[in-house]
Amino acid sequence: MVKEVLDERSKKVLYSIVESYIRNPEPVGSRYVTRRYALGFSSATIRNIMADLEEIGFLSQPHTSAGRIPTDKGYRFYVDYILELQDLTYDEELEQFFNKLNNRIEQIRQEFNINTIFTETTDAISAFTNYIGVITPPRPQSTTFKRLELIRFKADKVVAILLTNEGVIKNKIIKISPDYTQEDLNKISDYLNREFEGVTLDKIKTILNEKILNEKDQYNSLIVKTIKIYEEALSLLTQDIFISGLYDAINLPDFADISKIKELSNAIREKHLLIRLLNEFADHEGVQVIIGNENPIDELKGLSIVASTYKDKDRNMGVIAVLGPRRMDYSRTIYMIDNVAKLLSKTFD
Repeated sequence: MVKEVLDERSKKVLYSIVESYIRNPEPVGSRYVTRRYALGFSSATIRNIMADLEEIGFLSQPHTSAGRIPTDKGYRFYVDYILELQDLTYDEELEQFFNKLNNRIEQIRQEFNINTIFTETTDAISAFTNYIGVITPPRPQSTTFKRLELIRFKADKVVAILLTNEGVIKNKIIKISPDYTQEDLNKISDYLNREFEGVTLDKIKTILNEKILNEKDQYNSLIVKTIKIYEEALSLLTQDIFISGLYDAINLPDFADISKIKELSNAIREKHLLIRLLNEFADHEGVQVIIGNENPIDELKGLSIVASTYKDKDRNMGVIAVLGPRRMDYSRTIYMIDNVAKLLSKTFD
């Protein structure tokens, strides 16, 4: 953790500056810190400490006569510091937010429609924070198969309806060979529904491939057709991500510049980049925070991300996250994401 290189005076000053800048996006001067925080140091002492913090990379000075603003390294100190002290914001507004969201999730849960839960959760997060709310649906390696229905639509098209035990329902028109009859489709769905209920989606694919090698030739034609259809049906789950809040975020002062808005909208449009990044969080426990240039994906380096996994008992299912500016209210956001992830996990349980 970067804070280990600092003495106690420097930690207090740096914490005060980051917190001040999060509240108000104006460079922070030594006089302001002296007036706002009872640190017990003179303005001159604080000014010297700020100069030292700038020299070692925790602060920067946009103009010679201006105060300082945090760098990514400064924000990282702040996040590590509040996590260690558990200095996370919880207030009446958050309590009302959680109660309202929990009640709404309970209502939707009766409908067995997890997609609606994801949509309304991301909408609620973005409306409350003015950041972008994101949820990835359950991953194939965590999601268990319940049922697949295949209905012939045209000579070369089929309506596939996939239902999982976690409540994910997907339907899509998929292209098939005209050689497939409705009888073939019925055999495929009957076989999958009979043999694989409760098996993870990834495991089914492995089992089907093994059967091609082990079963008799007369059985192979059905298995081959089943694999082709199943791979198409599996794609219904792997291409999804739930995103809300772009228009809320662009109203923040951090995105006042048109180039920043383009950067943000491009990051959201390239969903595969978000999926790739969030999948890296999927096997981690607890809240994870990436700040600016810590981001491994170039297109997302202008943003900070707070993410956590939601679970079905001990299985990590997917990821819930917020994307926002580096000048994010980390204390409140970390607390919120941690507890919304727990709400979603309770829903699966």
